[in-house]
Amino acid sequence: MADCCNDKGCAIDALRERQSSTLRIVLAINAVMFVVEFASGLFARSTALLSDSLDNLGDATTYGVSLYAVSRGERAKAKVALLKGGLILVAALFVVGQVVYGVMHPGVPVFETMGAVSLLALAANVTCLALLWKHRSDDINMSSVWECSRNDIASNTAVFIAAGLVWATDSGWPDRIVGLCLAALLLRSAYKVTGNAMKQLRHVPSQPVQFRTEAKL
Repeated sequence: MADCCNDKGCAIDALRERQSSTLRIVLAINAVMFVVEFASGLFARSTALLSDSLDNLGDATTYGVSLYAVSRGERAKAKVALLKGGLILVAALFVVGQVVYGVMHPGVPVFETMGAVSLLALAANVTCLALLWKHRSDDINMSSVWECSRNDIASNTAVFIAAGLVWATDSGWPDRIVGLCLAALLLRSAYKVTGNAMKQLRHVPSQPVQFRTEAKL
């Protein structure tokens, strides 16, 4: 009997199982952090926190879609990656909208809440990044997931810095400026993920249509 360790199909199945397990964990973490950050953002009147919470919601959706793509072919994975790029773009546009709203309705966020929650989110996303590290080069599906998680670290750090600047200046402008920087980061990520997905779609041929023929009696 052939050794499973030398069986390519067995190795692929094992890889898919590891990917699925990791994605379920990071999906749960991001879903919980979305609720925590969104509620905290409303309480603190922080554009940066609300933007970061939406990013977590987008990530949770992305990881759920990625679970669907794990057992699919390369073309299906490229299409899922294209969807992820679209979700990141929507998040970026939402952040821009929040910045505009903050300019039109100025206020000073609660910096204590911003700082505490951003540190909690940073710890959660460092955990996600550590879990995804070994899968970052598996395929285009996991590569785009890695891109999302890496962005989260920068976002959480930026929110923490904004909290310090709000405290130092007693102004809401640092919160809005960081929100605008997060939008730029998200736009860059959307461009990169979408570009890679389009490249993959061009190089992976679509499945040919197969016609069934019935035997004549």
